[in-house]
Amino acid sequence: MHAARPYFREAGSGPGVVCIHSNASSSAQWRGLMDPLSSRYRVLAPDSYGSGKSPDWHSDCEIALRDEVGFIEPVLAMAGTPFALVGHSYGAAVALIAALAHPGRVRALALYEPTLFSVVDARSPPPNGVDGIRNAVAAAAAALDAGDRDAAARHFIDFWIGRGSWDATPPQRKAAIADSVANVRRWAHALFTEATPAGAFASLDIPVLYMLGSESPESAHAVARILVPALPRVRVVEFPGLGHMAPVTHPESINAEIVRFLSEA
Repeated sequence: MHAARPYFREAGSGPGVVCIHSNASSSAQWRGLMDPLSSRYRVLAPDSYGSGKSPDWHSDCEIALRDEVGFIEPVLAMAGTPFALVGHSYGAAVALIAALAHPGRVRALALYEPTLFSVVDARSPPPNGVDGIRNAVAAAAAALDAGDRDAAARHFIDFWIGRGSWDATPPQRKAAIADSVANVRRWAHALFTEATPAGAFASLDIPVLYMLGSESPESAHAVARILVPALPRVRVVEFPGLGHMAPVTHPESINAEIVRFLSEA
């Protein structure tokens, strides 16, 4: 039986750039970034397990970040050597693990709020700064157990974007998001049980752009306070007034920063 392979978008030619999307999203979130990059780079954007046009993972409650990296290995191979990684949220956590798995191949990392919650729990057991997302996942999981995917999506989306965000989501987009949020336990398992210690990222002696939104939940900032000091060549950019989903809600600002970083890295 053939191994599952990811669907991916591709544009341009030149040095490789691989873009990894957030949860409840797909490679489509990077279309606005692929356009300006494609004049200089070969840009590849895979759909992760159960997202977009990629096949699903076999479990809705367990997965490891290394499984996510393994799934997109064909895309990483296509990117050549060296290549850059761009990631948002869960995708940024996958990018960090991918960079550790490919020493010498990754030339730069552009990350928007990697959600590697395990490093916070490892530093200080609960209650701590990632209790907000822990509670949102629990509420979403309870809604799923009650057969209410709409309520599960509301808990997840409203946590990351703000109260009322789910109700304001265009109806034509809700079904795909709600179907994706059915895997919220799986995402949480990967992010809260990742065994890689924060100190391991000190080995990433490459340029790293670490982006934050000033209005993002504490859960995202708690991770940053641990990861940023661990990265030896990191530049932090905080976007005033923006939140965790800024790469989707305000792509122009985020994409411009990524394009600038990759041209300088």
